[in-house]
Amino acid sequence: MAQNSTAEPNSTTFAKAAAAKLKMNAAMFNQDFYNYNFIIFASLIVGLTIWRVLMEGSKYIRLTSGLNNEHQGYFALPSKRYASIKKHILYASIFSKRHNREIQLSSALNVGTLPTRFQFAFLSAYFGTNVAFCVVSITWSAPFVTVCQQFRNRTGILAAVNMIPLFIMAARNNPLINWLNLSFDTFNLLHRWQGRIVVFEAVAHTAAWLASTVSTKGWAGVAASINHNPFIMWGLIGTVAFVFISIQASSILRHAFYETFKYLHIASAILAIIAVWYHLKLDDLPQLPLLYGVVAIWGAERLTRLLIVAYRNFGRRGSRTLVEALPGNACRVTVNLARPWTFKPGQHAYLYMPSIGLFQSHPFSVAWSEEAENLSSEKLAMNRQDVLEMRKTSMSFVIRGRTGFTNKLCQKAEAARDGKLYTKCWAEGPYGGMHMMHSYGTVMLFAGGVGITHQVPHVRDLVSGFANGTVATRKIILVWIIQSPEHLEWIRPWMTAILALDRRRDCLRIMLFVSRPRSTKEIHSPSATVQMFPGRPNIETLIDIEMENQVGAMGVTVCGSGSLSDDVRSAVRARQHARNIDFIEEAFSW
Repeated sequence: MAQNSTAEPNSTTFAKAAAAKLKMNAAMFNQDFYNYNFIIFASLIVGLTIWRVLMEGSKYIRLTSGLNNEHQGYFALPSKRYASIKKHILYASIFSKRHNREIQLSSALNVGTLPTRFQFAFLSAYFGTNVAFCVVSITWSAPFVTVCQQFRNRTGILAAVNMIPLFIMAARNNPLINWLNLSFDTFNLLHRWQGRIVVFEAVAHTAAWLASTVSTKGWAGVAASINHNPFIMWGLIGTVAFVFISIQASSILRHAFYETFKYLHIASAILAIIAVWYHLKLDDLPQLPLLYGVVAIWGAERLTRLLIVAYRNFGRRGSRTLVEALPGNACRVTVNLARPWTFKPGQHAYLYMPSIGLFQSHPFSVAWSEEAENLSSEKLAMNRQDVLEMRKTSMSFVIRGRTGFTNKLCQKAEAARDGKLYTKCWAEGPYGGMHMMHSYGTVMLFAGGVGITHQVPHVRDLVSGFANGTVATRKIILVWIIQSPEHLEWIRPWMTAILALDRRRDCLRIMLFVSRPRSTKEIHSPSATVQMFPGRPNIETLIDIEMENQVGAMGVTVCGSGSLSDDVRSAVRARQHARNIDFIEEAFSW
């Protein structure tokens, strides 16, 4: 009995020491993991920041050198090494030329787009790193339960850690967008794949716990744990919420029921956060501060958006909005903001229309913006603050009716008296406007359909800059593909203003391609600088013509359908070693 009583304390002490050592090793690994993860993200951000500084520096040199240089011959010559990088990495699709063209299983089933080769390489490296973190340093020769516990801990830690970049990449006001000069579309792509990684790790975390529990307690033990242990119950709820998010956020359901998707996505994300919080809190796990960071990021971003909307739209008279019905199932939306807004080409804003979509917000490119002042002699006698409040910024958008929000808006405008609908609208922004074209001697702007709204501000900006000598641009070519000549009404007042600008004929050419003309009588060219053609353009031929007399570096930008973007991308890639050509794609893949 004495021997047994002595052995029992020794055995218990040994078990406690082993458990303490295991906990200490786990804590050391966790700290090493956090440090390594921080180093990876910090290095990536530093690398991209350096890349942006170099790119912005080269643009500045090109701009200042081209202000008084009519030929800019040096900048038209390509760098062989950089041309190869752009052709095979930066601009390259994974396979062939398909990138932004959506993969349609049928007219109602859309499974999304493919990333570029560079995006695919980054996503593959990130996914591979996560897999490595899940399995590195696990004692695979240990008993099955021990292996499951170690794997469970790794996947749980990774799922919590990855929620930080997951929520950052979903934010419209993500500071990395401007710091790194990466589009929200790129961060949206990363957000979707980051979310899938979190779901995989959450499922693996739950599966590892399930396997170890079944092996020791059987399925009855699993049921007992779920029913009587809140720690396990909330963990399971969190996993189910993550899986539900991945299903309802799939491309097919997201595109078919976008408005419903947004509401369910936010509600499911909130449920997942609450469940994970309880799961971590009940066992006082060290990943809890990470979740506080997630909540802080989400809350700060939502508050920022609320403040932006309030500042832009709430003033002495608030924002007033006119919606005008246009041919081709489209409408023009003009918002008079309560406060001035300094507009840059390429920017977009999110519009809230409670009478159309309750609390939904949808992004649209700003097609035109003007500062309006109505200062009479009486108003001039006011103090400076009152005068500033009289200034108004009007923003105009062209919205094509498709499904849901846009279709309902166009139908209500068409049904209104004289095709004019006055409604309440709040604008959130500005966003975007990162790719200015001032440093390019030659600029080609391709637009398909309503994509013209992104290019019109660039045309006005470049023609004005050419007239006053503030840009390096000497040649501006706008190529617009439309289905019918009646679509010209979408931008007629703005194009009339552009055609009246000083020295417009010296720098601007407009080429209109009508893909579905009712008759050849509809096709006529108003002048040598504004030409109209039937059918679709040959993108490669158009670029080759401009390359023959290229001035300086050429900037090629496109906004339109996925197939048009892919055609322009392919043509630019094929000519990288012939001349210095940059490609800029404006897209919003949701």
